[in-house]
Amino acid sequence: MALKWPLLTQQWLDLAFVHWAVDPADVAGLLPAGTVPDTLDGVSYVGLVAFRMHRVGWLGSPGVPYLGTFPETNVRLYSVDAHGRRGVVFRSMDASRLVPVLMGRAGFRLPYVWSRMAVRTDGDLVSYTSSRRWPGSRGAYSRVVLRKGERLVEPTRLEHFLTARWGMHNAFLGDVGFLPNHHPRWPLHRAELITCEENLVAAAGIPAPLGEPVSVLYSPGVPVRLGRPARPGGIPTP
Repeated sequence: MALKWPLLTQQWLDLAFVHWAVDPADVAGLLPAGTVPDTLDGVSYVGLVAFRMHRVGWLGSPGVPYLGTFPETNVRLYSVDAHGRRGVVFRSMDASRLVPVLMGRAGFRLPYVWSRMAVRTDGDLVSYTSSRRWPGSRGAYSRVVLRKGERLVEPTRLEHFLTARWGMHNAFLGDVGFLPNHHPRWPLHRAELITCEENLVAAAGIPAPLGEPVSVLYSPGVPVRLGRPARPGGIPTP
């Protein structure tokens, strides 16, 4: 259902979705109280998602072209709460603009960190680089290069599980809150992972080794509308 009065509007563009399987017991302690790992056939997942954030806007205002436009790379886990709301939990959120990093940390208590980053395209190749500056683990980095493949007509159960997420869980005033989002169905492409050199997943506390990724996807992107955080009972915060 569409959000009538969005808190934020933005576009997520040129996304790389790289996922590994994890034992739910290994990541349960990394989720906020009030949530548990979401699973598919008894398995949970950790995702490294790199993309371009484009023209973030507040409360229906036009998107900001400079401060609201930047590369971002997230490490995320998959969660479900007692009300059955399935979402993601961000373990780290690297971004290249300091002001959004400060706002995300102070306003939403999200694990944003300031990094040197770039997203570049060359034909079917897309590369994403990140080198952490502040705060947290200096030296944390990622370099992902993928080759875009054919458009998916219909995602598999796993691909749907990993990408059809309509909100995030985050600690809020001592409880777990849920921040909903709305966007069109993802246009997804299969992708070949050419390079994946990174230590962001380990820096986010995910136990190693993870082995080979079980899913690699690309999307050209979608427009997104984010709603107000909801308390554990589902009531939006004022």
